[in-house]
Amino acid sequence: MNFQHLDISKRSRLPREFYHQQTEIVAENLLGCSLIRVLSDGSLLRGIICETEAYLGEFDTACHTSSGLTPRNKVMYEDGGKAYVYFIYGIHYMLNVVTERAGKGCAVLIRSVIPVEGKEIMAKNRNYKFPLTEGPARLTQAFQIHQEHNGLDLVTSSELYLLEGEIPTESTMIRTPRIGIDYASKKDKDALLRFVLKVR
Repeated sequence: MNFQHLDISKRSRLPREFYHQQTEIVAENLLGCSLIRVLSDGSLLRGIICETEAYLGEFDTACHTSSGLTPRNKVMYEDGGKAYVYFIYGIHYMLNVVTERAGKGCAVLIRSVIPVEGKEIMAKNRNYKFPLTEGPARLTQAFQIHQEHNGLDLVTSSELYLLEGEIPTESTMIRTPRIGIDYASKKDKDALLRFVLKVR
C-alpha cells in the first residue's frame, strides 16, 4: 500500500467500540491506522502506526498496573479510548492508548509510526535527528506529545486522535516478544505481544 497518498478524508475516526475490544486485538488492529496530531497553529502531523505493544492489566507483570492503582497509572483504569502518556528516564514521553472497559487497567503502547504528513515539522521537532519516528520516545518528540496529553480522549479530541486503516493480516505483520521489559516474569517477557507491520 502507498501510505504517502492515502486519502484520509475517506477514513473515519476510531470509535469508542474499537478501544473496548481485548487489548491484544486493539494492538494488532492499530497497525496501519493513522495517528493524527493537530498543532496549535493548525499544522497537521500524520503517521501510519507500524509497531505496537499490548499491556494486559494487573496480571501482566510488564504492565504499569501490575501493582494496582496509583496516581501515575490511574488513566489506565478509565474507559478505553483515552491517551495514557507517561514520563520515563526523566527525559522521554511514551504514548499509550487505554483499552477495554473502565477498571481493566490495560493499554497499548504505540512504539513507531511511518511519517507521512508534516515531516518537515517532525524533523524540526527532532532537531533534524533521524530516524524521525522509529521508537516511542522519538515518536512523541516528533509529534509534540507531552504530559498535558495524558488523559486526553482520543475519540473526541481535536488535537490528537486516530483514523481507521487497513486491517492487518498474517502476511502483513509479525508478532514478537515486547522490548525493554527485563523486570517482568519469564512468561510475560516471552509473550508475543509486540506487533510490527511488515511494510516498514
